[in-house]
Amino acid sequence: MLPKIGRNDPCWCGSGKKYKTCHEPFDAKIKKYKMMGAHVPDHSIIKTPEQIEMIKKSCKVNVQVLDTLDKEVCEGMELSKIDDIVNEVTYAAGAIPAPLNYEGYPYSVCTSVNDQVCHGYPHKGVYLKNGDIVNCDCSTILNGYFSDSSRMYCIGDVGEEKKRLVDTTKEAIYAGLEKVQPWGFLGDVSQAVHDYCYDRGYTVVREIGGHGVGLEFHEDPWCGYFSKAGTDMLLVPGMMFTIEPMVNMGKEKIFTNKENGWEVYTADHMPSAQWEIMVLVTEDGHEVLSW
Repeated sequence: MLPKIGRNDPCWCGSGKKYKTCHEPFDAKIKKYKMMGAHVPDHSIIKTPEQIEMIKKSCKVNVQVLDTLDKEVCEGMELSKIDDIVNEVTYAAGAIPAPLNYEGYPYSVCTSVNDQVCHGYPHKGVYLKNGDIVNCDCSTILNGYFSDSSRMYCIGDVGEEKKRLVDTTKEAIYAGLEKVQPWGFLGDVSQAVHDYCYDRGYTVVREIGGHGVGLEFHEDPWCGYFSKAGTDMLLVPGMMFTIEPMVNMGKEKIFTNKENGWEVYTADHMPSAQWEIMVLVTEDGHEVLSW
C-alpha cells in the first residue's frame, strides 16, 4: 500500500519539494492502476534520483570488472583466476564483490560452464577448454549500493550449436528490453523473452530469473519468463531490475549440486547460457545501467 502523505508534506522521494508539486500525480496514477486490479509497486522499490546516481557509480565498477574479463578469459585459464581478477579490480575501485559470503556463497564471482545453469564455483584445478561456453556473473557493492550483470564467453572453437545458443540468449534479453516502458507491465518483458527463445527451439529455466536490485542484492520484483503480456507488476519510472534468462539447449528441468547447495545444472546435461543486464525504467523508456 502507498502511504498516506499530506499534500503540503515533504515528498517521500527526498526532493525537499511539497508532495503536491512532486510525486502526488505520480502516486495518483499508480493508484488508478491499482483500482483496475493491477499489481503495483510500493515506494520501497522506486529509486530516488539520488539513489539512482549512487547505484550508477556501482554499475560503473561492475562494468569495469566485466570489461577486464573480456580481455582475460581464454582457453587454458583456471577458473580460480577469474575469481582473482574480479577481486583485484573490484577492491582496487573501492568496492566489494557482492556474492562473497552472500548466504554462504564462498567466492566473489559465479563461473558457470557448459551445462551449469548458474552459481558455478570458480574452482582451483578446473581449466577452460576449447569448445567451452562460460558465464561470468559479477555483482558489486559500492558505498552500500548494488549492481549486477553477467556475460558469456565462447572459448576457442565453439560449435555452431553452442554459439547459436549464446547469441540467441543475448538477443532474447534485448527483445525483452524493448518492452521496458513506463506504465507497461513486467509480463510484457517476460513474454517477449519467452517467445524469442521458444520460437527458436530453446527452453527457459522456470525456477530462477531476474530481480530488483540497487539498494539490496535481491529485491522485488522477481522477474520470471513465463508470464503473459499485460500481467505482473506495473512498470513505473524509478524501478530497477535485471533481465537474465537462463536458456537451455535441451529441456528446462534443472537440479542443484547437493554437496554445496549452489551449483545449478541442466537435468539432461545439455548446454545452458545466460546473459544479464540491469535496467532502469525512465520517464520515456529505459536505461541500461550494467551489462
